[in-house]
Amino acid sequence: LGILHVGSEIAELLTQNHGDLESLSQASQEDLTQVAGIGPKIAESVVAYFNVDTNRQVIAKLAAAGVNPTQKPGETSQSEDLPFQGLTFVITGTLSAFSRREGESRIKTLGGGVTSSVTGKTDYLVAGESPGSKLKTAQRLETQVLDESEFLAMLEKASST
Repeated sequence: LGILHVGSEIAELLTQNHGDLESLSQASQEDLTQVAGIGPKIAESVVAYFNVDTNRQVIAKLAAAGVNPTQKPGETSQSEDLPFQGLTFVITGTLSAFSRREGESRIKTLGGGVTSSVTGKTDYLVAGESPGSKLKTAQRLETQVLDESEFLAMLEKASST
């Protein structure tokens, strides 16, 4: 839809918590920030998007054309009893075993969520080589930090359960 600060990861988080565009359009900033991985800046952007008449008109035209993206809140394409269900991860730095995208994919396959920024709702920061400012933020927020070997061990353990 072109909502500022909302890419595929954030869109996935929003759809898991708001079943359709109508529900999302009615959400307040406070409602949105209750979603792990959604901070005040993103929440403000989403609310502002739905307050613009032309954006609502585009959505109405899409609906009139038969486009009706829906998902039951909390629904994912995966089982609810996955080992990482309800956990939020951020990956930073360079991983040597695989790409960051592959790491994100493995987390999602195990039921976890992945966001691009560390917040108070982040459960784990996976810190590869040259992690940058996200590591400092995680340390300040007392988020559990995993180095690559700890992350790989966690993946292996979760995959074997």
